Amino acid sequence: MSTSLTRRTLLASATAPLFAASALAQQKPLNFVMIYCDDLGYGDLGCYGSSIRTPHIDSLARDGMRFTDFHSGNPVCSPSRAALLTGRHNTRVNVPRVFFPRDNDGLPTNEITIARHLSGHGYATSCVGKWHLGHRHPHLPTDHGFQEYFGIPYSNDMNPRWLMEDDRVLEEQTPLDTLTPRYTQRAVQFIERSKDKPFFLYFPHTYPHIPLAASKAFRGKSPQGLYGDVVEEIDWSVGEVLRSLKANGLAENTLVVFSSDNGPWYQGSSGLNRGRKGMTTEGGMRVPGLARLPGVIPAGRVNRGFASVLDILPTFSAMAGLPMPANPLDGQDIRPMLQGTREAVERTQPFLYFEGWDAQCSRLGKWKLHFARRNDFIYSPSPVGGVKTLPLNPPELYNLELDPDESYDVAPENPQVTQDLLRRTETMLAGFPREVRDARAKVLATPTGPSEPGRLPREAPRG
Repeated sequence: MSTSLTRRTLLASATAPLFAASALAQQKPLNFVMIYCDDLGYGDLGCYGSSIRTPHIDSLARDGMRFTDFHSGNPVCSPSRAALLTGRHNTRVNVPRVFFPRDNDGLPTNEITIARHLSGHGYATSCVGKWHLGHRHPHLPTDHGFQEYFGIPYSNDMNPRWLMEDDRVLEEQTPLDTLTPRYTQRAVQFIERSKDKPFFLYFPHTYPHIPLAASKAFRGKSPQGLYGDVVEEIDWSVGEVLRSLKANGLAENTLVVFSSDNGPWYQGSSGLNRGRKGMTTEGGMRVPGLARLPGVIPAGRVNRGFASVLDILPTFSAMAGLPMPANPLDGQDIRPMLQGTREAVERTQPFLYFEGWDAQCSRLGKWKLHFARRNDFIYSPSPVGGVKTLPLNPPELYNLELDPDESYDVAPENPQVTQDLLRRTETMLAGFPREVRDARAKVLATPTGPSEPGRLPREAPRG
């Protein structure tokens, strides 16, 4: 595989003096493991302050890097997964909402996923777990660059609850308490089969999305109830993956990344962040972010700079020594952050927060601008006139370095910041698909009363 960077090339490119000489001696191309939970909150891991026991996941923070300002691509399932796999905002790739079993559409076939990009350059690729980007051809994982697939094609609260292998349905109603151990067995088997060539394992867990279920080995074992049981079984699964990498001599040249698709739903903790799943406040999209690559990522490092799942594809591509995909990306290569040489990478365009086709917030550096909001919190009874996104006039500005729970609007004291971020946002949205532009025009044209949609309350649920 002549196009792949070895660890020697990777390290020598920027930060070789920081790392041990033994790390430079490794010549194997890098492997990539992306473990992605469903509805796991920012505050649900031991290394983020939880009392749930997660020693194996915590080891990724101990032996690698823990991000405190890491974001999913959207506050709900399918859109966040589309953003992760393509490095593009979900609305750019025509995934504005969650897919259901009744749907026949999915992630468009012209999108370049991490798997398609890497498999085109000699990587073995496997998806094990929840897909949720289309359950029929041509939208299955095997249509998007994954050479094999094993898992549930959508959420575990949807029926029929298929368990699939590649494009075949193995079970119409798979038992929920068997999912995590069966997924883990398949993931480990893929690692063992692929140890002699570079590989990409995408491991999107079904849990802790409801309905919750844990195997007999973990049910009733956590002091935090069934939710704790489920998270502790995921932690066991991570431990099995790490053990397999070590046993097969792959730990030193495999980048392992761990995160979640959005904030917590009915259970779980969003930490000190406001809001939950389905909301464009931080609790809906700020998620755990952990990365380990011995000799490259400094052990025990905490990074407080902004990063998101949109950065995964460009970073994996750069670390594999590959050119970037032809599709314009919204994420950036964050190798300087992973290598510990920079707290953040310079960004010129904002990170956008969407609900459906509606853009509601944008983020650049420490500043987050709320310029639209729905007139209810998600899943609450619809107000008179139905749920709709309304403009915030004036917009609200939050300094997330000082105010991560978005309690204090500082737009009046920072008019230049507010206007600059709003201008950058509107310029960026002008290049988005027609549906996004039409939705934005509709919001701007919507009259609002003095109390609609209202300021963020001082007190809000925090999980």
